[in-house]
Amino acid sequence: MSIAWHAIRDHLTDSSSKLNFQRSYDAIRRTQTALAPFRDPAALLDGLHSTPGDPARKNVILAALVGATQGDGPASDCALTMLLLALWPGLDAIRRRSLWRRIGTADEVASDVLARTIEAVRSLDLGRVNWIAATVLRNVERDMIRARQRDQAREHLASGADPDEVADSGDSGIGAAGYARLNGAVRKLLGDDALLVIRVAIEGFSQAEAAVELGLTEAAARKRYQRAMHRLNDALEEIP
Repeated sequence: MSIAWHAIRDHLTDSSSKLNFQRSYDAIRRTQTALAPFRDPAALLDGLHSTPGDPARKNVILAALVGATQGDGPASDCALTMLLLALWPGLDAIRRRSLWRRIGTADEVASDVLARTIEAVRSLDLGRVNWIAATVLRNVERDMIRARQRDQAREHLASGADPDEVADSGDSGIGAAGYARLNGAVRKLLGDDALLVIRVAIEGFSQAEAAVELGLTEAAARKRYQRAMHRLNDALEEIP
């Protein structure tokens, strides 16, 4: 993880501990009942990041922060900072996958992730979204991949290159052909669990994220991943 990426989070965390920030947070808390149980920003982030807990309740809290972000004044900036910190684990996963896909340099990816997240949050239609975090993170990553694909298409058109010779489709850092070969080789060993292993072990998705993509529960994805990794380790041990 780059120093710049660490520094951004440290700056956001430091800002949330200031007295003026607490005052802005108190102003939001007075108008948003979902935030009432949390006396300060640290308590709210602890509640959002805790593994156990009601996902629906966390979603209501995030919705309240989004609503405050779309307002004006210091309260809006405060809510945006809280949202960025709340979504940070997911944003960090997007950053790592984007670097693996070679979407840009570390600084470019960090800047793009933050800019697109801020835009996504401030333009989010709460009346049409069910799950705040999943929607924002999915849209940010999708838009980054699409932007990279458009840039590559323009570059190849300008250079006159044969589109069939394009190595990287944006799906991964090894190119479309390499990705197909990898998927084929792993599928021979793992069958239907091949994509799950590729997503988690190679591309950096969490098991929960891969579960959503594959239509599995997190518990089922965890069991299948563990079982598949055992099979993969056994196969590797048989190689002379």
